[in-house]
Amino acid sequence: MIDIVLADDHPVVRAGLRAVVESQPDMRVAHETSSAEDLLDWLDGGGRADVILLDLRFGAGRLGGAAATGTIVRRHAVPVLVVTTYGTDADILAAVEAGATGYLLKDAPTEELARAVRSAAAGEVALGADVQRRLLGRLRAPGESLSARELEVLRLVAAGRSNDAIARELFVSVATVKSHLAHVNTKLGSRSRTEAAATARERGML
Repeated sequence: MIDIVLADDHPVVRAGLRAVVESQPDMRVAHETSSAEDLLDWLDGGGRADVILLDLRFGAGRLGGAAATGTIVRRHAVPVLVVTTYGTDADILAAVEAGATGYLLKDAPTEELARAVRSAAAGEVALGADVQRRLLGRLRAPGESLSARELEVLRLVAAGRSNDAIARELFVSVATVKSHLAHVNTKLGSRSRTEAAATARERGML
């Protein structure tokens, strides 16, 4: 049996995921939680699982799924399968770079989710069809794709942060922030930080 943990702040979503898991003859739900903090506490306390189905966002002020993934992978080496409604380049890259074994959108068919869980449990990469298309698009047009750090800077621009504030938050110099934004403008064909953020949103990057 594949023991699975569900981590999502929406009870309805957890109920739906539980129904999918329990419809499979080789899977069962070992634990479920509504926050990444509670998930880490459970694992640190000796909780064991074969695969964790983890959302990316748990509300303002709460630990995000990408950050939690990095901690889970470092401390417990449990495969993390991100199951979320967020499918932007920034979200996907953050999760994959943190060590997620797989990434699925919540509207994925039941069969796709079940296959992804089995793949993750076997230590294989499990990416949903939509996620694969986005990553392939980045590979086919690398000159137009933003790096994870460029996306991070642009996300902070979109949140209204100044260059000085971004530099402090990312522990880099203001010159480095300006350099990232210059590269972003070149890649997106934009002429200002505001236009760059708007263009990235239109293209589904943010």
